[in-house]
Amino acid sequence: MSRPAMRTVVVTQRFFDEETISYLNSQGCEVRLADLPPGKADGDLSEDTLAQILADADGWIVGHAKVTRQLLGRLPRLQVIARRGVGYERVDTAAVAHLGKVAAVAAGGNDACVADHALALMLAASHRLRESQMRMNAGAWTILTGTDLYRKTVGVVGLGRIGRGVVQRLKGFEARILAATTKPDEEWGRKHGVAYVDLHTLLASSDVVSLHAPLTPDTRMLIDARALAHMKPTAILVNTARGGLVDDAALLDALKAGKLAAAGLDVFLSESDPSYTSVTSELIALPNVIATPHSSASTREGLARTNRIAAQCTVAVLQGGALPAGCVIADGRPAMEFSENSKGPMHA
Repeated sequence: MSRPAMRTVVVTQRFFDEETISYLNSQGCEVRLADLPPGKADGDLSEDTLAQILADADGWIVGHAKVTRQLLGRLPRLQVIARRGVGYERVDTAAVAHLGKVAAVAAGGNDACVADHALALMLAASHRLRESQMRMNAGAWTILTGTDLYRKTVGVVGLGRIGRGVVQRLKGFEARILAATTKPDEEWGRKHGVAYVDLHTLLASSDVVSLHAPLTPDTRMLIDARALAHMKPTAILVNTARGGLVDDAALLDALKAGKLAAAGLDVFLSESDPSYTSVTSELIALPNVIATPHSSASTREGLARTNRIAAQCTVAVLQGGALPAGCVIADGRPAMEFSENSKGPMHA
């Protein structure tokens, strides 16, 4: 009996581990790692370049490239697009479904590392670590007075997996937790000591505001000049979610004017809108801004987890099986029945 033909899986991400490559190989997949230009990510590649790289791909493990209807129309062989991450605002899910393909995210893979990163930004900003080191580098060892995270009021905007992870970590600081979410879970809130409030109350009452909401038309520029004006001048804003949640120009103005104490930022509006590049440059130059380059999910362990989940999603589609729970964001295949041993329906 002849062996099934190998399927081609193209990965347009760096830091793709050998263990996951071996797993894909064991499932009948030939893995091809895209040769990305130095300092560039797949989101920087043109549609023509992506179409060339993916011309013979059955599966695509993608980072931040835009998955458009026009691109997908040029890739008739492609069956599955698996994001090594959880956000999918750059994926045209309607086009994926219409063209009979599947799109998935690596749900649950990076929750822990992003929640850890959010706490790191809170602590670094509240203890003024960047300012202190900048002064020490300049020869001034004067002591700057920081502030505790202990027993402070922390507002968490969005209570998905990462937001809940942040809440659980804050228990060790005996923090008072406020949360603004579209779907409050009262039982979970009581168990973890969370008070559900509206956004206005959260902003006005919190010493730290941490953003964990998805980027949608309703949440775009959620934190604008008006929202920032509701915050305490001693407050800290942390964003490890999406740059589009914050009007970075308004944030820059608030920080420069002393209307906000500090910010911890892993994401920036300039990532999706180059017209904000100069704003980002000014933000990261401020001594009271702790900045990282959208790296909160990039721990060795977190990348290995998301690599594996994206690979499992890819294999499931190519083999006609069920995807891991919570991973499907678009499925254009005909409805299928699964046995009792299946992990559940694939359709979102």
